[in-house]
Amino acid sequence: MRRTLPILLTATVVFAGCKAKEAFDKASIAHELSKSGSTRDLLKDVADDKYTAPADGHLSDGQVQMYLKVREHERDIAQVAKKQAQEHAEAAKKAGEKSITGLMEGFKTMGSVADMATADIRAAKDLHYNTQEYLWVKGQILAASLSTVTQKISEAANAQMDAAYTQAKKAYDEAKDDTTKKMYADMMASYDKTKTESQQSQQKEEPAVAYNRQLLSKYEDALKAWTSEAAKWEDKPGETQKSMDDFQKSLDKSVEEAKKKQ
Repeated sequence: MRRTLPILLTATVVFAGCKAKEAFDKASIAHELSKSGSTRDLLKDVADDKYTAPADGHLSDGQVQMYLKVREHERDIAQVAKKQAQEHAEAAKKAGEKSITGLMEGFKTMGSVADMATADIRAAKDLHYNTQEYLWVKGQILAASLSTVTQKISEAANAQMDAAYTQAKKAYDEAKDDTTKKMYADMMASYDKTKTESQQSQQKEEPAVAYNRQLLSKYEDALKAWTSEAAKWEDKPGETQKSMDDFQKSLDKSVEEAKKKQ
């Protein structure tokens, strides 16, 4: 018990320290966001930054790490901005939207929404990154992340098509007359054409997207980038991730069921 007590006290102090730091960080963010012309000055700084993207479109490990650091800080800024927007909206409603105070609070609400929309750029600037480079990196990462969604959807669609083809082929083999055989033959030809077109479309994917997706997967599930982007606007923490998890499970189930029919 004597040995356990110091450990518990240390853990309590550390936890309290983390909570205090979090509160301080959010207070600092709130102070910065409340400055007049904050968003305007931010956009001017972004316009002044210059960055020449690599011709091959390939990300580096350092750039992926930069994106992840910015995203973590962005989340804090977005949370503070969202809280401020809600507070201003409630104040406007309480004062009366047609009153002077209500109108002023309405303008502040729009300003906070703008702060939410630019939270990523502000985070990049706070962390002393080139904002133009960050914007390019984020675009490449989201493209790679979205391609993962596209791949999963294509996999499910192809599995369903293969199952339908198998069923049509079975019906064709069992058909007793030429008219019925021709009907199923036409169906199989249509399936073949659609699948070929789908494969050709997938082959047109830019090499940089495939490269960046593979690089991103070293650090996290490639889908997380797209999920995190959408999660900034969620009302309940975790609901976007849950929706994406459910979506992936439905696609996996669809593929599994289609394969059973083949």
